[in-house]
Amino acid sequence: MSTFKSLAITPLVQEDSEELVQLINPEQESDLKPEDLPEELSILPIKNTVLFPGVVIPITVTRQKSIKLIKKAYSGNRIVGVVAQKTKQTEEPAVEDLYRIGTIARIIKMLVLPDGNTTIIIQGKNRFLVKEFLQEDPYLTARIELQAEPQLNLNSKEVKALIQSLKDAATKILRLNPEIPQEAQMALDNIQSPAFLIHFLSSNLNVEVTEKQKILETSNIIDRGTLLLQYMMKEIQMLEIKNEIQKKVHTDIDQQQRDYFLRQQIKVLQDELGYDGPDKEIEKLRKRGADKKWPKTAAAHFNKELEKLQRMNPQAAEFPVSMNYVELMLDLPWEEYTQDDFDLKRAEKILDKDHFGLEKVKNRILEYLAVLKLKQDMKGPILCLYGPPGVGKTSLGKSIAKSLQRNYVRMSLGGVHDEAEIRGHRKTYIGAMPGKIIQNIKKAKSSNPVFVLDEIDKIRSDFRGDPSSALLEVLDPEQNNTFNDNYLEVEYDLSKVLFIATANSLDTIQPALRDRMEIIEITGYTVEEKQEIARRHLVPKQLTEHGLGVGEVKFTKEAILEIISHYTRESGVRSLERKIGSVVRSVAKAKAMEEEYEKEITRDYVVKVLGPEIFDEELYQDNETAGVVTGLAWTQVGGDILFVESSVSRGKGQLTLSGQLGDVMKESAMAALSYLKSNAASLGIDHRVFQQYDLHVHVPAGAVPKDGPSAGITMLTSLASIYTQRKVKSKLAMTGEITLRGKVLPVGGIKEKILAAKRGGIKDIVLSNKNKKDIGEIEKHYLKGLNFHYVNTVDEVLHVALLREKVKHPLEFTFTEPKAS
Repeated sequence: MSTFKSLAITPLVQEDSEELVQLINPEQESDLKPEDLPEELSILPIKNTVLFPGVVIPITVTRQKSIKLIKKAYSGNRIVGVVAQKTKQTEEPAVEDLYRIGTIARIIKMLVLPDGNTTIIIQGKNRFLVKEFLQEDPYLTARIELQAEPQLNLNSKEVKALIQSLKDAATKILRLNPEIPQEAQMALDNIQSPAFLIHFLSSNLNVEVTEKQKILETSNIIDRGTLLLQYMMKEIQMLEIKNEIQKKVHTDIDQQQRDYFLRQQIKVLQDELGYDGPDKEIEKLRKRGADKKWPKTAAAHFNKELEKLQRMNPQAAEFPVSMNYVELMLDLPWEEYTQDDFDLKRAEKILDKDHFGLEKVKNRILEYLAVLKLKQDMKGPILCLYGPPGVGKTSLGKSIAKSLQRNYVRMSLGGVHDEAEIRGHRKTYIGAMPGKIIQNIKKAKSSNPVFVLDEIDKIRSDFRGDPSSALLEVLDPEQNNTFNDNYLEVEYDLSKVLFIATANSLDTIQPALRDRMEIIEITGYTVEEKQEIARRHLVPKQLTEHGLGVGEVKFTKEAILEIISHYTRESGVRSLERKIGSVVRSVAKAKAMEEEYEKEITRDYVVKVLGPEIFDEELYQDNETAGVVTGLAWTQVGGDILFVESSVSRGKGQLTLSGQLGDVMKESAMAALSYLKSNAASLGIDHRVFQQYDLHVHVPAGAVPKDGPSAGITMLTSLASIYTQRKVKSKLAMTGEITLRGKVLPVGGIKEKILAAKRGGIKDIVLSNKNKKDIGEIEKHYLKGLNFHYVNTVDEVLHVALLREKVKHPLEFTFTEPKAS
């Protein structure tokens, strides 16, 4: 852009140049009179610019015709007519190539340069119209007509506003274009003539020749200035856009240069302080990768990611993401395994020391160790420890890891409802991370840890996926050697991991997942087992946790039994541990306050600290009442005894069941009644009693829901006793399911039921003959003092349970005969 550039320098410019430099003559433009002009005016064609009245421009003349014209005019009156070419490409313009409106110019100076070119400095005077071209050789001549310039009213508001607008626009252009020298502003300030201001700005305006010629051809000076102002406003807009673009580009370049400069400074400072920059970190990662023991596929993927990281700008947002990824690959223990300890006797001692009871689980672990010792290469089994809370399922995993000398890691699955928790997120997501399986393997620092999947039955699924389905691959020995985590993107071998899942219920575990696991049921602890656990583990642990020496305070057997029987009701030992902790805290408080404290915890001290007994122990009641029979029940907190009570009253043979019984238990009562009705004669029962007396069967503890088939023979015996008014054998309890044919079927929870019977003072127990195998699994000392009666039919049950003797004050049944019609 050349606007106003001529004000600083005045180079001589060729007539065919792309750029012309204009000069200001301090004199105002003057009008020529017609009589001062010759009849034939010589015409000088120029290109790339338009000459305006009053404006001085230098032109270097190269055409031979033009040189002849200039020399002749310079030797005469120095007047020439200057007309612009329509197209700049024409070297020898003809008449039709020239505009008809031009400017009369006076040659101020002519210079002949050493290279033979001629340079002239001319000043525009008046506008003229070519009436007729007269000749073309040796140069152009024409007959012209001067164009009169109307006088401006300098006091007119329109003229003042136009002139001020032009000056403001010119000032803005000067400010926006740094290439224009500051002297241009001074020149503008010194221009007094409005007409000359318009011509000067028009000459220096950065527009095409056609637009300048249009300004020159406008006859009215006000219209000429208005058109000029339009072009100047367009110029201002273009300059503003250009400056904005340049500013953005410069800002980006400056920011990049600044970042580069700061990075170089940081690098120098890090070198001085001994810190590692990104390049050194990458080299360290490469060295670690070369020394690491891992599969070829993992190594190849790592090197590929590292090369990508090396090409990345450390300031890019993806750099830390990629860095975290390659560090994860290095931190994973791909082919790192701990050496298993195959000393089976040592493993058995550790398991026995840490956990009392749980013989079935311990034997399974020892079997696994034995096979592993013999085979040396066995895929890890998938065990699922199933049982009530607090029985030591989770802590058993630690003991297994300790006995194997493997690393231990635990993952809680309670409340997990997103598949990404197992398989991880893809790296494309913001905040992506590997799944919990890979995270815990990294934490374990070996590829064969004991991995406890805690609370596997509490996994939930929603719109984010089904985590239990994702676990199918993890827990399948045929698939988990190629486990694929979405974040890791490389297969990982989990086949050497010993997975141990824990669950409180099997009902909520997906069938396909349950099929992949070996279910080992852990039943609740008996009172005797709880006493041993408290004595061996809980009491020493609580004493240590509360700042007391292990031998400083002792619990008597009666004190521990009191806590178990009357302050807790659970299968496990969590509540028992809390109650023992409460007693120990009272001792610790007394010691800390330097008071006398109990060194031996007795039953009375337990009651004093824990308050009144919370639970009453169910004990056997006498057999003086007909229809009351003792049954055995299994609950989540262990075994218990319950009483089935029956009574009859005159009525219409209606059956009422109460005690918050479940559907299965109600069906057992109806089956028992149906059996008695069909076998009433053999039992000595008058059949009329079923039509003329109502029967009510109740199981006490009405607020506690009860269900299950194991009370079948108990209900049958109760009904037989109430209808026959015979006594039930003293201190007898029973459990078993009945059929309408009178068969006695086996039931579960035998161990818990037997121990409940022993606690309740029971001496004789009636069981199905098929439950005999369950008795063989119970330790002999738990069976001491108990007499078992194994039966196959209901008749055998009644033979054992009912005495010939009737109860005191037996009920006399009376019947009314139906009236004859």
